[in-house]
Amino acid sequence: MLDGDGGSSADELVADANRLRRIYDDDLGSGTSEGAPRPVVSDSWRRSLAARIDPESRLPPLVFRADELREVRENHPLHAVMPLLRTTLVSIADEAMHVMLVTDADGHVLWRDGAHGLLHSADDVGLVEGTRWTEDAIGTNAMGTALALDEPVRIHSAEHLVRTYHDWTCVAAPVHDPDTGDTIGAIDISGPLHTVHPALVQLVTATAQLAENQLRVRLAIADERLRVKNMPHLAALRGVEGALLSPSGRVIASEPYGRFPERIALEEGTDRVRLGDGREMAVEPLGEGFLLAPPARRRGRVAAGAPEARSLALRFTGRAGPRIILDGTESAATLRPAEILTALALHPDGLSGEQLTLMLYGEDGNPTTVRGEIHRLRASLGADMLLTRPYRLAAEPEADFLRVRAALRDGRAAAALDACRGELLPRSDAPAVRELRDELVAGLRHAVLATDDGDLLHRFTGHPLGEDDLEAHERLLGLLHRDDPRRPAVAARAERLLA
Repeated sequence: MLDGDGGSSADELVADANRLRRIYDDDLGSGTSEGAPRPVVSDSWRRSLAARIDPESRLPPLVFRADELREVRENHPLHAVMPLLRTTLVSIADEAMHVMLVTDADGHVLWRDGAHGLLHSADDVGLVEGTRWTEDAIGTNAMGTALALDEPVRIHSAEHLVRTYHDWTCVAAPVHDPDTGDTIGAIDISGPLHTVHPALVQLVTATAQLAENQLRVRLAIADERLRVKNMPHLAALRGVEGALLSPSGRVIASEPYGRFPERIALEEGTDRVRLGDGREMAVEPLGEGFLLAPPARRRGRVAAGAPEARSLALRFTGRAGPRIILDGTESAATLRPAEILTALALHPDGLSGEQLTLMLYGEDGNPTTVRGEIHRLRASLGADMLLTRPYRLAAEPEADFLRVRAALRDGRAAAALDACRGELLPRSDAPAVRELRDELVAGLRHAVLATDDGDLLHRFTGHPLGEDDLEAHERLLGLLHRDDPRRPAVAARAERLLA
């Protein structure tokens, strides 16, 4: 049988397919008791049905047109190992009447090759380049289930949730990025059910490992080139501790050896990072990779003896609570300092004590209370960051709510949504904060609903500001194509909101 170690005759394969069809009919409620599907299959069926996949006559959605695929392929890491995959699998697939398929991490088929006599049959069931094969797009299948579980999977005949594929058997294995460990795609062999062989699982798994090994070799070569090219930067530290990082933050050389972790998480655009042991290091981009060095040794940033410019970033939108990033170091903020910083960020020219009191407390506020709050905040930020007479910030902060407001004023709804994590200081009752919070919420909602951009609306309905917005869900349903895989989940949320 299929789960054994030996081969399977055509009669056994057909008999097994018939048994699976009876299990399929029974499990979906239209047959008699015939046993249960394998746990990996039943779990996948549950996930697929929860995503509103129709088991009857469904084809996968086409995401990339032929003219879009070239650029997508060239930018995908598996593009570099396609010659290996073709050498390893295509000749076998051609002889055994199979099709080789290679997907990205999102289940999009980017490459297809194999038995020419089978390609027309593959066309008929949507096994074509540019289609999406995740479980929430086309139900249980080897590619989508392998990506969902991050392990090799064989799906035979009626183990597919969609009846269209009951005459097919498929084997797939995920491929991982040797740098980050993330799944970057899947390799699949698919063919008529009578051509399946138990060894296909081992073959596809071994091929995925070969692809990862070749990517690992290419990564090692790139690391060595980066190291040789940039070692002078590390040497210029003259014995002071430092490290060379790959673009993803892996440490590829350090001084002294063993003083740094294997990988350092870097936020995009940051110039400081705090290590797990509390050390703060400066991050200097090198074109390809980064140099990590003590802040005092930052090269070329300020003139010798000149005071170093300070930075302030504010993350005040969303439910996670306000965060302040001062000179690259992030910390949580309590509500009142966050309200003060919001008011000062909105008025870069400064505010008098009376003006700030009115913005924070309204008509009943006491300027003496505000002076006490300012005193504590100056002790935290530094007197050179928070100035007085009038109260003002020494430099305009990089604030998420300012970016949202600027994007809305420029008519850039997508950029505004990117910058916004939710309501501005949702627990605040300060008049200035309430006014800006209402402005941003109303402005962002209006900007999104005024577009015909289905992708933007879909993002908004999954955003804290739009997840409970019935009008946004209904408008999105009007824009999504009937076969769009996102439609069932959006429709379900709309029904819950309506109820």
